[in-house]
Amino acid sequence: MVKIGGVLCALLLVTACSSNDPNSSSSDGADEETKIEAAYIENLNVPWEIVQTGETFYLTERSGNIAKFDNSMERQTIQLTKPVHSEGEGGLLGMALAEDFSQSKVAYLYHTYLEGGNTFNRVVKVKLTEDTWEETDELLANIPGSQFHNGGRLKIGPDGILYITTGDAGEPELAQDKDSLAGKILRMDLEGNVPEDNPFNDSYIYSYGHRNSQGLAWNEEGQLFSSEHGQSAHDEINQIEAGNNYGWPVIEGDEVADGMVQPIYHSGDDTWAPSGMVFQGDKLYVACLRGEEIRSFELKGLGTTVETEDIGRVRSLLLDEDILFAITNNKDGRGDPVKEDDRMVKVRLGE
Repeated sequence: MVKIGGVLCALLLVTACSSNDPNSSSSDGADEETKIEAAYIENLNVPWEIVQTGETFYLTERSGNIAKFDNSMERQTIQLTKPVHSEGEGGLLGMALAEDFSQSKVAYLYHTYLEGGNTFNRVVKVKLTEDTWEETDELLANIPGSQFHNGGRLKIGPDGILYITTGDAGEPELAQDKDSLAGKILRMDLEGNVPEDNPFNDSYIYSYGHRNSQGLAWNEEGQLFSSEHGQSAHDEINQIEAGNNYGWPVIEGDEVADGMVQPIYHSGDDTWAPSGMVFQGDKLYVACLRGEEIRSFELKGLGTTVETEDIGRVRSLLLDEDILFAITNNKDGRGDPVKEDDRMVKVRLGE
């Protein structure tokens, strides 16, 4: 486990700060470059996820629309049996396209909703017909939700199984409760069934003890990693193994307890608010909200690099060869938006 703390170095448009010192977030003499080419899409409404098929991008907006971009932008509607509830950190969040999306037009969504005066999250399957996404199946409902800590990331893993992050819904003790879906990473097949090889019998739970995970990514060896928001700093990058307990709310940062797993990186007294993640080779790139940066982490070695920090609150990333597409959340009530916000920008990675 590596603690990362200290003062971030200043960054102009093209220069990144790098470090191999596990106790420092930056050092002089950067040996990599990162170039922001331009805003690729402008005037988005608090986008949360970005997915791509061919030359077309789809972006979820927390208010309940999907923005399609293919040379120009249009907003598409969603027909759901339970309307999107957009409040605080909730709303229309994660999205994953079926592997055969170009033929099936099937996708998976994670969204917040109200029922009986209470806030929940659910996972649904939808199908695109012309310019409308229509719910075809509810795969999982009644995931505890609240104004804050809803998790929300959906990814189809290399095993063809759907993984979902959930937050603790503002009730930390739920993260340790294996009878609750809150504060977990969940795993289901694409029809909403519990896979036979899940670690707990007849349970969607894949790992637990999470506060508010918002990032999932697999390396080339198929190892799963997640990002997690800490309570007061101590944000985490975790290496996920089936059935493991990642400690919240019992431990965080350097703390230890029997049967609980420490993060491989944490932010110490600094705050990253890490969200979406992608891998390129052995390097993990992470969107950071509070840090207002894209930060990379070495997974074969020690150290982290600030790749760029001049586009505001970064929510999610998508990698296309050596280009990172990054979306901002400067209009989510916590940022300092400019007139073009929110945006998707292209970031060229250094060699």
